[in-house]
Amino acid sequence: MPTTDPTATDRTFDVGRLRELFPILAQRVGDKPLVYLDNAATTQKPRPVLEALSRYYASENANIHRGVYALSQQATEAYEGARGKVARFLNAAEPAEIIFTRNATEGINLVAQTFGRRQVGDGDEVVISTMEHHSNIVPWQMLCEEKGARLRVVPITDTGELMLDELASLLGPRTKLLSIVHMSNSLGTINPVRRVVELAQAQGVPVLVDGSQAAYHMPVDVQALGCDFYVVTGHKLYGPTGIGALYGRRALLDAMPPYQGGGDMIRSVTFERTTYNDVPHKFEAGTPHIAGAIGLGAAVDFILGVGFEAITAHERPLLQYATAALETVPGLRLIGTASAKASILSFVLDGVHAHDIGTIVDTEGVAIRTGHHCTQPVMERFGVPATARASLAMYNTTTEIDQLVAALTKVREVFG
Repeated sequence: MPTTDPTATDRTFDVGRLRELFPILAQRVGDKPLVYLDNAATTQKPRPVLEALSRYYASENANIHRGVYALSQQATEAYEGARGKVARFLNAAEPAEIIFTRNATEGINLVAQTFGRRQVGDGDEVVISTMEHHSNIVPWQMLCEEKGARLRVVPITDTGELMLDELASLLGPRTKLLSIVHMSNSLGTINPVRRVVELAQAQGVPVLVDGSQAAYHMPVDVQALGCDFYVVTGHKLYGPTGIGALYGRRALLDAMPPYQGGGDMIRSVTFERTTYNDVPHKFEAGTPHIAGAIGLGAAVDFILGVGFEAITAHERPLLQYATAALETVPGLRLIGTASAKASILSFVLDGVHAHDIGTIVDTEGVAIRTGHHCTQPVMERFGVPATARASLAMYNTTTEIDQLVAALTKVREVFG
């Protein structure tokens, strides 16, 4: 357990002590304290992650896998050690099932351009849902257009929940892949992934799960879920930008062709023929984001040190408090009210554009996201051009929610 664990002494979650580990939270916006409520876009970074990045560049910096000298071996051990940490974090069967990527988007594209290209043909189908991020829509559109396949979309209810009966009806012999989000970035909906996987498995359909939002709020066990692929992104896991991970079942990864060509993904090269490396290296061409992977490993250590039980016990009542508080704002309507949800509060204010909301609350030091959140089909489904979105993390407080409500009251005053 990290020595910086804010619960290390008495196992009681102390949000005040925890916040001290995030230097950026102490800064001010003008004369106002920063209230950071844009965690669904990216989370802030704790000192252990910042220190891991600094330590690597200051004392461990070397290229990996190729060097026989001590520093290179040390960097390699740290990089591969991080892979092992991510494997344990997701409960992969072995570290080789973890491919380091730039982010979750690259992980989805990797699957689309390797597994997808081999599996999907003319007249086949790929199934996604209405609540997907653009990153889990566009790669499949591109693949379907290339292959002459059809993209099928599972609808959602007025509360933002997946229609499981409709999903079941879309799965059939022409379905070559189901790609589904674990937790919606614009609605907060937590999908019943295990049930979704069971429905797909009954039809022999492999499943990719986008865990970008879920993985920093709840434990993820890919073996228990039964999914074939699972993607995460480091910058939402309190880790660095530019690093993510793709979990894939070993048998599938072994059968998939390389995604990119270059160094480290090869076993041997001649002008006549190239033979490829084993997984995971087959999918990691060139010098990787070594520091990013090490930082991601430190972030995983930090999250597990705090503990998901403690995180959930803090975040769940905070979401309930925030939901009740926002509902007191005249003219405010929440978008996304699923019974199973976390972290996300998307809303509209009568007569006020979302961008105006974001601009005015920023003058009060409150940082929220405004726009379509890379989920334009969700906005169309709910008949709005955009929403304002406040999203919570383990370091947020009820006081910050009160400051958000006060800032929204100012918005109401400006627009009447």
